[in-house]
Amino acid sequence: MTEIAVYGASGFTGRLVVAELARRGVRVVLVGRDEGRLRRVAVAGTAAGTDADVRVAGVEEPAVLVAAFDGCAAVVNCVAPFESFGEPVVRAAVTAGCHYVDTTGEQPYLKRVFDTFGEAAEGAGVTVVPALADDGGPGDLIAHLTAAALGRDAPVESLTIADLRLPGGVSRGTARTALANRRLWGRDGGLHWVDGAWHRGTVARCETVPVPEVGAEGERGELKVAPFALPGIVTVPRHVPARRVEAVMRAEVAPLFTALSEELVEALPDGPGPAERAAARWLMAAYADGADGRRARGAVTGTDGYGLTAVIAVEGALRLVAGGSAPGVLAPSQAFDPADFLAGLEPHGVRWSVRA
Repeated sequence: MTEIAVYGASGFTGRLVVAELARRGVRVVLVGRDEGRLRRVAVAGTAAGTDADVRVAGVEEPAVLVAAFDGCAAVVNCVAPFESFGEPVVRAAVTAGCHYVDTTGEQPYLKRVFDTFGEAAEGAGVTVVPALADDGGPGDLIAHLTAAALGRDAPVESLTIADLRLPGGVSRGTARTALANRRLWGRDGGLHWVDGAWHRGTVARCETVPVPEVGAEGERGELKVAPFALPGIVTVPRHVPARRVEAVMRAEVAPLFTALSEELVEALPDGPGPAERAAARWLMAAYADGADGRRARGAVTGTDGYGLTAVIAVEGALRLVAGGSAPGVLAPSQAFDPADFLAGLEPHGVRWSVRA
């Protein structure tokens, strides 16, 4: 039976990933530093009919971490902040010969994974696909499809990736990650892409974007946005030949990430409750302008961003195990057929559209 390891399995997102793997009948290997917390997750899973194995390994123990992944077909990394803990897990997964996905949205870490692990992953014959969360995964896929809607003979002048979700509850892990990376959230942080290279600074030429075709029910006209350091800035230029790629977020949501403090973060609950998650809607959009004046827009949306992050990560890991993706470090749209992957999320309440 296929075994998939979940690193950070006792965390909020990790537990959701474990539950999604169990729902699909996949044997789970729970990996992390705290044996007590891991065994509580395993006991809860056993009561629900899940068969799980517990392996204790910290990121500061490379050999132990490699041994923990031994025999697994893939690793789903849910540890955060990835800036602090992510790279040893990628290295161990590749060394153990495991495919790898994670749920990061952190630009510096994400870029280092692409810059550092490509050759090793190719040599090991495994595929590494970071940023398979509700922003990085769907954002990358819908950006690729939107740019393609301009037509093969239409050079992409500019592509804007937009996170248009409304304010909602966040987990303590998400808040800790934002706090650890808060230098990125300001107007001068993060990256943008122009003329074949990444440049410092989350700059964007647009202050508003049109309301998408799906996911913004009851809203009309234009939405106010602000520059923001989204993961798509690192992944999308690898498969979309655009002269400029920028990222924005709803203007009322972006400042919330810079307002965090240590006291506020530690006062947060482990994660939003089921009712709050069910009421929350995530929405990723893309706007492409062709050099010839043609335009296209696309959007993908769903409820419960944390639950869908687990679905997206598990879907990606299982597709890698099934084969068909090239070895190396790949963006989601390079590893998977974008339309087919989004179609695979539709049974989970995801809706998407692209219009030229």
